[in-house]
Amino acid sequence: MNHYDLIVIGGGVNGLVTASMIGKSGKKVLLLEARDETGGLASSSNFFSGLKANAIHDSIQWIDPRVLNDLKLFDYGLELEKPDLLKVALDKNGKHIKIFQDHNLTADSISKHSDKDAANWHNFSEHINKMVFFLEKLYELTPPKLPNISLKEAFSMRSMLSPIRKHGTRGLVDFLRIAPMMMTELMDEWFETELLRAAISTLGIRHISHGPFAAGTGYNFLHQHVHSNGLIHNANFVKGGTGFFPKALTKSAKSNGVEIQKNTKVKKINVNNESCLSVVTDSGENFTADKFVSSLDPKSTLLDLVGADNLSPSFQTEVQNIRYKGSASRIHILLNKLPEINGIDFDEMKSVFIISPSIEYLEKASDACKYGTLSNNPYIEFTFPTLRNTEISNNDKHILSATVQYTPYKIQGKEWSESLKKELQHNVINILENYIPHLSSLIDSTNLFTPLDIEKQFGINEGSLNHGEMTLDQFLFMRPTMSSAQYKTPIDNLYLCGSSTHPGGGIHGTNGYNASKEILKS
Repeated sequence: MNHYDLIVIGGGVNGLVTASMIGKSGKKVLLLEARDETGGLASSSNFFSGLKANAIHDSIQWIDPRVLNDLKLFDYGLELEKPDLLKVALDKNGKHIKIFQDHNLTADSISKHSDKDAANWHNFSEHINKMVFFLEKLYELTPPKLPNISLKEAFSMRSMLSPIRKHGTRGLVDFLRIAPMMMTELMDEWFETELLRAAISTLGIRHISHGPFAAGTGYNFLHQHVHSNGLIHNANFVKGGTGFFPKALTKSAKSNGVEIQKNTKVKKINVNNESCLSVVTDSGENFTADKFVSSLDPKSTLLDLVGADNLSPSFQTEVQNIRYKGSASRIHILLNKLPEINGIDFDEMKSVFIISPSIEYLEKASDACKYGTLSNNPYIEFTFPTLRNTEISNNDKHILSATVQYTPYKIQGKEWSESLKKELQHNVINILENYIPHLSSLIDSTNLFTPLDIEKQFGINEGSLNHGEMTLDQFLFMRPTMSSAQYKTPIDNLYLCGSSTHPGGGIHGTNGYNASKEILKS
């Protein structure tokens, strides 16, 4: 029987980062991936014959610079493209707001609605960048153990002094004021144009079940702008599709000696006397190691693989109380030709489009998750991946890929069925046609993933893309629980490295990087 220094369960971005970093240190590492490819939520798939699309993420908000540099991902083929035009907030009458890298171009677009808002844009971007600097430093740290912080832990947080030195205590006060805010409160301080207010607010509710009137959406908004250098609606496209990001990570891991086994699903984590001994796969293989780390969500890891009987009653309660609430669905639409959008040039069709005419529109859409119903007017963000990756296009056919909020994981009084999925699809296409005339006549076929489908496809509880809601009560030393916020679980030799851990969701790799440092310390 082969014995390893570390076994990594799950080959998503964070699992790959952890494996590669530990392998780089000279340890013997085995990564077990249940699917036939690594990448998880960052993967790309052939949804239509001859045409590939990004499974979940069409663009990446940010990637931890430490991951990019330490794992030499650019040497392994990763190419990132930051478009001049970052996002387009669509307007039914063609008065779209276009958000560029260039603040002056964005201000010019906003000025068609409000000179006051245009004048505020640069200052707003700078202000958010200052606030995000506090998060960037915080995200590099392992959360402290509360309430009893050791002197060593307190000293390890000294890097938090740099943003205070740079922006003063006033900057810290502003950060602490914005994080608990509702997006409506933040927007009231800066902007009056409803389309702009809504466009910015979409980042406060990104991939969570709450609406913009919920407290703490200000924190989620800041989270989306880490390492954005002051670019609101920052976006990075991976050349060839998002799946080339985990491909580069996989190459880095293999170069660091990591052994990767695909199509190998872990069935059980064997525990004795509160210590991890081995993992057993579906095929009956047994692998032993000195340490184990899971990139799966906590419930999948601790309740399904370890088993509730092996957890203390208090820790079991903590794990069971984690809120997931998946609220995003994905739809890929194969079109017989590229449609036209009024007021959008061909080159601008490569951008990311958002449909959110007002903050109230977002709030009403969020009621769907609250009451377990399908929204007739969901929030939609979409791209045309075949325009950016021309090598995957097929003659004149194109793909429209959309992320839809809010789609409840559970439908009140019903089970997900084909008829309900058709109703959701109908609602989405109806909204799209308000901005893309005659879209229905161009549709060849569709592929829809509800939160339940995402759960089944990627093994994530409730289809939660963040492995748990991004809220202040599931933040820092409370993420995923107070007993496991330092990446190590109460079970000896068992660690967590997925998006459920600090600093939360996204395919940025910070969770895996931080977890690897803790594993190497012990």
